[in-house]
Amino acid sequence: MYYETSYTVSIRGVADWTYRGTYMEVRHGVRPDEADEALTDPARLVLDPDPASKSGKSVRTIGWAGSAGRLLTIITFTTEAGVTYGVNGWKSSARDRRKYNDWETG
Repeated sequence: MYYETSYTVSIRGVADWTYRGTYMEVRHGVRPDEADEALTDPARLVLDPDPASKSGKSVRTIGWAGSAGRLLTIITFTTEAGVTYGVNGWKSSARDRRKYNDWETG
């Protein structure tokens, strides 16, 4: 299912990267501010739930990060209290790029 969604703003930006921001940057070379850009891309594609999620509770967002000059895939999780945590992010795969381009050109 594809649709737009909103994110709760936290002290760390669009998503709270307190627990996973450093990991994402070291492992995948994506900074939290770049991930937040992708999450706020007006043409972003939101897959809720993330098709790769085992729990069915995470959300996959594919969006453009202008400062990075690349399309990113970002995984988030929102608690029942409405706090959105950044879980992970990476340069979008060819498959995710196709999904985004198909969505954008609709």
